[in-house]
Amino acid sequence: MTKTNTKTNMFRMAGLGILTAIIIVLQVVTTYFPTKPFAITLALIPIVIGAALYGARAGAYLGGVFSVVVIAMCIFGVDVGGAMVWNANPFLCVVVCLLKGVAAGFVSGLVFKALSKKNTIVATAAAAVLSPIVNTGIFSIGMLLFFKPVLEAWSGGSDVLYYVVFTMTGVNFLVELGVNIVVTPIIVSIIKAVRKGNLS
Repeated sequence: MTKTNTKTNMFRMAGLGILTAIIIVLQVVTTYFPTKPFAITLALIPIVIGAALYGARAGAYLGGVFSVVVIAMCIFGVDVGGAMVWNANPFLCVVVCLLKGVAAGFVSGLVFKALSKKNTIVATAAAAVLSPIVNTGIFSIGMLLFFKPVLEAWSGGSDVLYYVVFTMTGVNFLVELGVNIVVTPIIVSIIKAVRKGNLS
């Protein structure tokens, strides 16, 4: 292994370590935000950064870290809505949580890689937009497929599909999407700075 490759690997490990810590802190803190039944996910931002900098597999890893924290919050009852899903079916709760997080990171990495050769800003924006879409989409589908009784209890007799789209995930999704779009220029700056540092 050359000196350049060793330096690159060290930067990668350090970067992933920092992003891992940020994801854990962000997810734990935002779980306590008063948004019901599920907390707004700001941890998607460092996931997108990691996926853009280090590739789809790194994005999947960071999405997995996020998922593990979500599962822990469900198990310990910190996330009230998540605890109800966990109590209904622990196995499927784990499957849905892992799938949505890992997929969000992996897809972000793939999209960024496909578009970054033409335009870094467009690639970053696309990755930042797709991340909450994939995360929320898989979560909503999983809830409709496997946790319909829980949704019926939450909806209080209203139409379940309407509840999922406009009540359960609507506001949270729009906030997550909006935050990701707003911070896209910051993400671009971080990517350029890290790449410049690796090349110097």
